[in-house]
Amino acid sequence: MNNFRTLAVALVILGLAGLAQAADGLIVVKSNHSVAATADKLESVLGEKGMTVFNRIDHAAGAASVGEQLRPTELVIFGNPKVGTPLMHCGQSVAADLPQKALIWKDENGQVWLGYNDPAYLKARHGLDGCDKVLTKVNKALANFAEAATR
Repeated sequence: MNNFRTLAVALVILGLAGLAQAADGLIVVKSNHSVAATADKLESVLGEKGMTVFNRIDHAAGAASVGEQLRPTELVIFGNPKVGTPLMHCGQSVAADLPQKALIWKDENGQVWLGYNDPAYLKARHGLDGCDKVLTKVNKALANFAEAATR
């Protein structure tokens, strides 16, 4: 019984460790690849699904350009007006969070993560009433993109 309790506590702590990485409103997925490979896979799947990749920012390279060091950290900016426009009809301020972004980084333990804005967070932040159908679609698509890039 004591071993079971110890195992249960250890599993809960491990489960919460991943959650500790996430900021409010950020969904975080563990990646099996390097930061660059995860970003490459994400760009590829986005292209296959008809999304436009607007930019890819290498924050570590930016840090290096001013003599600073930063663990690998990349931001992929992407979107599709067919999805973003209906969201902006529900609440135009959501445009501040569009196009979509995926942040990919290596933490202090060497683990790579992919994080993106939770559509439920965007709904609450921007009062997106009447957009549940679109937000459900966005949520599913983002989860699928993250899964494809990280596995």
